Amino acid sequence: MPRLPHRFRRKIRAAVAAILGLFLFWFFLIALMPYRRELRGPVSPGAPTGSPQFARDMAGLYGSPILPGNHIQTLINGDAIFEAMLQAIAQARHSITFETYIYWSGDIGTRFCDLLIARAQDGIAVKVLIDWVGGLPMDDDLIERMHLGGVDLRMFRPMRPRTLSRLNNRTHRKVLVIDGKTGFIGGVGVADVWMGNARNPSEWRDTHYRVTGPVVALMQNAFAHNWVEASGEVLRGHDFYPPLEPVGSSEVQMVKSNTGSRNEIHLMFMTALASAQHHIRISTPYFVPDKVAIAQLLQARARGVQVDLLIAGKHTDSWLVRRVSRLSWRKLLAAGISIHEYVPTFLHAKMVIVDDAWVSIGSANFDERSFRLNDEANLNVYDPAFVAEQIQIFVTDCERASRVSEADHDRLGWLDHAQTSILGWLRPHL
Repeated sequence: MPRLPHRFRRKIRAAVAAILGLFLFWFFLIALMPYRRELRGPVSPGAPTGSPQFARDMAGLYGSPILPGNHIQTLINGDAIFEAMLQAIAQARHSITFETYIYWSGDIGTRFCDLLIARAQDGIAVKVLIDWVGGLPMDDDLIERMHLGGVDLRMFRPMRPRTLSRLNNRTHRKVLVIDGKTGFIGGVGVADVWMGNARNPSEWRDTHYRVTGPVVALMQNAFAHNWVEASGEVLRGHDFYPPLEPVGSSEVQMVKSNTGSRNEIHLMFMTALASAQHHIRISTPYFVPDKVAIAQLLQARARGVQVDLLIAGKHTDSWLVRRVSRLSWRKLLAAGISIHEYVPTFLHAKMVIVDDAWVSIGSANFDERSFRLNDEANLNVYDPAFVAEQIQIFVTDCERASRVSEADHDRLGWLDHAQTSILGWLRPHL
């Protein structure tokens, strides 16, 4: 068969390259594009957070019941958090389900690995789900040891043809459930940077929570929902969903966001902020809100609500996030919103408190990635005593932070502002 002339072959190669380039451009545009916002503007003011109507609104809007009879123990920083989690794993009798975004190699990673293997060899059903991106720094030998030791370990959305269109959608949840009865939730991953007690920049500041009571079944649901995608297995039975009796006085609601569904976390936060009457307190390591969230905060401030933002300072794991975070500062500071940058170490604690009656705790940051891309899991707590405890933690953290002034922001040079504006295009992906 005669060969085509060189000029035709060259044109065919160029056409194929162009078609392939367009396909790849379209594919990665779809893969990286965040889901649309349901909200076009701030939510209008609603019933106060302490009112029965607010609770009915939140339960009805987000399809998750507010369950009474729960107890929540606050755990501050790695020493307390890891010991409580490891102790609970050691005491498991039937099942251990553990979903996390970060699992890195190191001393604490090895301790978890050794104990999970030991419990699996004791006959406990041990199921571990680690986000593929968050788990990239995890050494292969740890993964191999878990597989050989009987731990049912899966990576969430590894890079494969069928997952490429959702490669930017990660699970950011941090949920550990023991025997279906005791749950842990908060901001901590498995890595040595969380060890210690936030005494210096190498020990991150974070908060986690030990939960018992009926809401633990919904925490198990948050794990099971992603587990079935990763493994094809439907979790059920007494080992995972035992009867749960009331054990405390806290009314708690689970709200989770899932890839491809409504932006539940975003909607939930905006609804709660719209009900603020006196004070909004937000602690987040990554403050990169969208336009709706900024408008929601400004609307609250216009109603006379005091707003305090506690964010990471110079100690951070992402200088890019800190840079882009400044995009909204001028408007917020001009409106009288207080911004506090944590000084001693990297602040990784996540919490949204509205007035003295409601707090949301869990994995979600106050940023576009948590609002629109990640799978997140938060507990909303309707308990004034628990809220008062979290307010005191927030106040204590603010005492170790420096308050940002408009003059501080204005001292940034025009080049800094220009670079920040350009980098702002990356907001949803940070």
